[in-house]
Amino acid sequence: MAQQDKENTHWSFWLGVVFFIVVIISMFAGSWFITKKMIAEEGAPVTSLVITGEMPYTIRQDILSAVETIDLGNFFQVNVNEVQQKVSQLPWVYSVSVRKHWPNELKIYVVDQLPVAQWNGDFLINSDGKTFQADITRLKKRLPQFFGPEGTELMALENFNNLNRLLDFSDLAIDELVLSERFSWQLTLSDGVLLNLGREDRIERIQKFMDIYPIIKEKKEDNQQVNYIDLRYDTGVAVGWKSTATKSRKQKA
Repeated sequence: MAQQDKENTHWSFWLGVVFFIVVIISMFAGSWFITKKMIAEEGAPVTSLVITGEMPYTIRQDILSAVETIDLGNFFQVNVNEVQQKVSQLPWVYSVSVRKHWPNELKIYVVDQLPVAQWNGDFLINSDGKTFQADITRLKKRLPQFFGPEGTELMALENFNNLNRLLDFSDLAIDELVLSERFSWQLTLSDGVLLNLGREDRIERIQKFMDIYPIIKEKKEDNQQVNYIDLRYDTGVAVGWKSTATKSRKQKA
């Protein structure tokens, strides 16, 4: 009986040793497999580029061209800040966010500029009053024209918004806004009438225009239309008329 117990103990010992060796080998094999997989994944390229956002003007090809010089061959080594910088330099782009999505995807979210007017013919103004240059053939609609000295973009936009809100009550809008070097304001309205507001009291003069404009139009002859209204007078306005032959004459109202 003692001999049998001794043999059982012997076999149990060696079975334990074998089990221990198998466990160690399995651990090394698993660790080797995981390490190899991680190394392979670290060297895997970005194979999916997902471009989304609010982009009425920027097109997908613009973004692809902007990032074509960036090495996307290693997912973990792709510099998202570099991608963001390249895309943000596109003329229509207002903001960009970039992030990686494991194991092989790069996501780019783009928000375009919101143009509200053209500035001095060659530039555009966004809703923050900042100027930028971009391909105007991509505009979805005709924009108002602003003209003024450099550095007055925000002033022009604020006055445009304030005066336009008033004119909306008369079903009119500003097509062109001109601010001179001496800060004198002129507006061309959607019906073609030119308003000379001068330097001061712009709100009050627009309100005066809205009060008298219906009366002025009643005075016109059949072959006439209003060419301009000069609102710089304290007690009245000066009205210029034009005919089909574009001749004008001046009348004090």
